Amino acid sequence: QVQLVESGGGLVQAGGSLRLSCAASGNFYGRRSMGWFRQAPGKEREGVASIDCGSSTTYADSVKGRFTISRDNAKKYLYLQMNSLKPEDTAIYYCAASKWASVSCPNEFNYWGQGTQVTVSS
Repeated sequence: QVQLVESGGGLVQAGGSLRLSCAASGNFYGRRSMGWFRQAPGKEREGVASIDCGSSTTYADSVKGRFTISRDNAKKYLYLQMNSLKPEDTAIYYCAASKWASVSCPNEFNYWGQGTQVTVSS
């Protein structure tokens, strides 16, 4: 079982920066893919960024060049550095983890945190 706890959300002006953190519990953290998702009011949840167990990263087009995902396997932490924030980035941000795998890196997320609110004012 994996538990995920996000932190670092808050209110920031457009153009500002925030760094989200996700603390994970459970075994085999380094063998899990990790991701950040977000859900804005009235919209469906969308993927923001992911990092697999080989540290390969993917980003949504809307955040490329502004957000950076990273992980610290020793500390079991996931991060999302968000720069040049825009009002449309306002959402609840969720941390997600896959099941662990001994060989390949899973691309399906099975565990979710409770979320942290990010609000960007114009």
